[in-house]
Amino acid sequence: MQFRQQALAKLRSPEELDLPVRFARPQGRLVLAVTVLAMAAASVWAVTGTVASTVGAPAVLTHAQGSYILQSPVAGQVTAVLVKEGELLPANAPVLKVRTRQGETAVVRSVAAGRVTALAAAIGAIIPTGADVAAVEKVAHAGDPLYATVYVSAASAPSIPADAAVDLTVQSVPSQRYGVLRGHVKAVGAAAQTRQQISAYLGDAQLGEQFSEKGRPVAVLVRLDRSPTTPSGLTWSSADGPPHAPASMTPATASIRLAGQRPVDWLLP
Repeated sequence: MQFRQQALAKLRSPEELDLPVRFARPQGRLVLAVTVLAMAAASVWAVTGTVASTVGAPAVLTHAQGSYILQSPVAGQVTAVLVKEGELLPANAPVLKVRTRQGETAVVRSVAAGRVTALAAAIGAIIPTGADVAAVEKVAHAGDPLYATVYVSAASAPSIPADAAVDLTVQSVPSQRYGVLRGHVKAVGAAAQTRQQISAYLGDAQLGEQFSEKGRPVAVLVRLDRSPTTPSGLTWSSADGPPHAPASMTPATASIRLAGQRPVDWLLP
């Protein structure tokens, strides 16, 4: 009741109607101006800005032509292994000698030039026709450039732009010390690959199963960035990178930068 009487008394005082009214202090005006500018900047970014996103996927360091699995055309007992793992072979080079049931000696030869990455047959082993005896990576020279093959889900592959930046965490290189390997997308496969196709390209059945266990992926070929100043000859997120270049068939994890996306979808009436 007392406050009501005070309010009525103020209304009955005509001399107070002419007093100036201060709407805000200078500090309040500054805060208001900053808020308006921030809202304006946010509105402009919402219309014109983009949000960078990435997709992660398993990868393996390879050469561009991939590998192949060498199979024996005959059945019999292995009497000689003529190559070693890591050895570079020309096309049609002898790899194994096999004695058949008829007592004849057959020679298993390489299909294409390359480097032997695995030997599955040993002296004395009995092998059937079509047995896998070796994996050969298709390289003609020791200095052929190294690439990375990334197996991306079929749903993510269409959003990968040409020449997209790629960061590769290489399994054999401590990332906390040397950082990640840099590269750019060279080509995106046109279709998803089966387990058999992956195994044939990599020359490894286990990798084929590993990369296809969540569905048929799309192969993305990544060109590794070169650097004349690092010991490995490759570009890393650290200044020098590791003292040696990683070997082919080394597993890695890739992070591919996708095309920028609009942060806000405007709904117009």
